[in-house]
Amino acid sequence: MMACVAQRIIASPFAIIGSIGVVAQIPNFHRFLQKHDVDFELLTAGKYKRTLTMFGENTDAAREKFQQEIDSTHGLFKDFVSTHRPVVDIETVATGEYWHGKTAVDLKLVDALQTSDEYLLEKSREWNIYEVRVVPKRSWSDKFSSFVKQTISGTRLAVRQHIRESNLP
Repeated sequence: MMACVAQRIIASPFAIIGSIGVVAQIPNFHRFLQKHDVDFELLTAGKYKRTLTMFGENTDAAREKFQQEIDSTHGLFKDFVSTHRPVVDIETVATGEYWHGKTAVDLKLVDALQTSDEYLLEKSREWNIYEVRVVPKRSWSDKFSSFVKQTISGTRLAVRQHIRESNLP
């Protein structure tokens, strides 16, 4: 969904592309609670505030309403993809399936196949590429302990070198 707003979509040959679908899973512990004599109460304001529940008894009407909500979300998802990627046959690809590489290109979900390394190497011939790093500010105690470690390490190295040069055992 995020990629389809781009002017051009490049994916690696092994990328997972697609999955235009909506899923919801809700475990239900109602029978377990009944078996152990545990009551569950749910208070809501609004007829459809809670359609399916994990702890109460779910009804066919609640399932139907929940399915309508899932279908509505799927419709919004499909509309978004269709608007931003009109070359895609949305009914073919909005099944929740996913595809790799060449198949995704054939379905017009992506425009080209290329790994990120290949892309950066290609662009490095045309553009300057910079690496940006954030270096956290070190505390005084970190600086001091680093200085002490370097001093000790340097002293050990000098002693070893002196021993080697002196041919001492």
